[in-house]
Amino acid sequence: MLPYAKAAGIKLAIEPLHPMYAADKSCVNRMAEARHICEQLAHPNVGIAVDVYHVWWDPDLRAEIALAGKQGTLFAFHICDWRANTRHMLTDRGLMGDGCIDLRTIRGWVEATGFRGFNEIEIFSEEYWAMDQQAYVARIRQAYLDRA
Repeated sequence: MLPYAKAAGIKLAIEPLHPMYAADKSCVNRMAEARHICEQLAHPNVGIAVDVYHVWWDPDLRAEIALAGKQGTLFAFHICDWRANTRHMLTDRGLMGDGCIDLRTIRGWVEATGFRGFNEIEIFSEEYWAMDQQAYVARIRQAYLDRA
C-alpha cells in the first residue's frame, strides 16, 4: 500500500486499539507497538493515530507521544472519554468529561510535540446519536471547551 499512498500523497496512520479489541479487531494495542512498525517501515507516509479512548491507560503514553513527535510520526489525535461503566465496547464512548481520561494532560503532551493537526472528536455513542443532533453538537462544543 505504501507506493500507492505515496503516489496519492496520503499518509497511513496506525491506530493502536484498546486490548478489549485484540480478539477481533487489532493486535496493535499500545503506541510502542505502532512505533515499532513505523520504525521497521521507515517511511514518511506511515505514522500513528493517538486515540485517547484506546491508549489513555498506557503507562508509557507520555514517553510514546513524545517519541512520535520527535520521529515525525504523530499523524492524528482523537478525543472522547472512557466511561467507567461502559455499556458497550464500541458504541458507548463518552463526551469529554463523562469519564476518567485526563484529556487536558494528554492534549498537553500532544501539543508539546509541536503537533498542529486537528483535535478530532470521535464519539461512537448510541445514546448521543439518538439525541437531537443540533443539541448534540452544542454539547460536544461545550464539553470540548470545558474538559479538553
